Amino acid sequence: MDKQEGQSFGAVIWQARRKKRLSQRELAVKVGVDYTYLSKLENDHVEASEKVIRSLAKHLELNAEELIYLGGRMTEHDTEALEEMVRANYKEMPALFRRVRENPGMDSFVEAREEQLAKLQQENATLKAQISELEKQLRIYRFFSKAEIERSANEILRQMQAKKLIPNWPLDVTRVADFLGIRIYYDIIPPDEEGPIVAKILHQERAIIINEDLTIFNKDISPFKNKFYSSIIAHEIGHWVLQVNQDEFETLSEQRKMNYNVAKGIDTLLCRFASEELDRYSLNKPGNGVEWQAQYFASCLLMPRHLLEEKRKGRDLTKWSHLYAMRDELGVSISHLINRLQDLGWIYIPKGSKHIYQGKG
Repeated sequence: MDKQEGQSFGAVIWQARRKKRLSQRELAVKVGVDYTYLSKLENDHVEASEKVIRSLAKHLELNAEELIYLGGRMTEHDTEALEEMVRANYKEMPALFRRVRENPGMDSFVEAREEQLAKLQQENATLKAQISELEKQLRIYRFFSKAEIERSANEILRQMQAKKLIPNWPLDVTRVADFLGIRIYYDIIPPDEEGPIVAKILHQERAIIINEDLTIFNKDISPFKNKFYSSIIAHEIGHWVLQVNQDEFETLSEQRKMNYNVAKGIDTLLCRFASEELDRYSLNKPGNGVEWQAQYFASCLLMPRHLLEEKRKGRDLTKWSHLYAMRDELGVSISHLINRLQDLGWIYIPKGSKHIYQGKG
């Protein structure tokens, strides 16, 4: 297996999938598992069965036996051989187990494990204090213009298209994460003292954790879960590009580069909002400017202006049936599309009304 020494099972799967240019959802379909489960495998948060490992090896063209061992499992042949050895030497087994238990090395292992747990608990307490301080810093973060945000989203798409990584729309936003070298996985994120958490960005680990507890959204989103998750992931990538890891894209203005030191120390970023309604974020409230920017980036990424120009041809944007057709082609929610079109000035819908008016854009 072509892997670096010391790589984990999840890292090997993640790199092999990217090398094959498969998205998480595409590989999950081939293997016969849910894409959220695959995301946990890639981040070593769950263990896979031998059946799943062999299927992964088949579709990623990896050595199945090596992958099984790397996943901490024995093959069926190894299990049979072990059982046969135990049967053949059953009289010696009690003495063998006793020697293992009395081995001083076991005590050292347990002691080392306890020390590691204590160290992790201390690091966790320190991390929480750092997060609290960093969230305060974000409240005074510079506000980027719409033009800057749109340029950054377009630059990512341009680079991906140059490498033929975006074949068509709807955009599989996990491909954008793969392109940026960011791991996406789904897990339960418990609320903290400030309330529910939608997602968490781990800078050093280059990972975005999406909260798979759908009950925090106070509404049933299961019918459109995939669209909702796509919007959240695009939103978090916006945070990554604009606030967390600004030095990766040098195409933005010099003003943005000047502000790099503000975000340079961010290791973990908690996101409590992922609304598709841009006007939800009042810029007069602390922290909302950052969320607005991330959501505007998500809109530009999922619905780039040039693509919308193509989709609007031959359509009457004041008719709901035409908007729903565009929604399906773009793979976004109708509310997300409406807000994008209103922001561009192409349509106008008064608050509390269902009537669509032609915009000035």
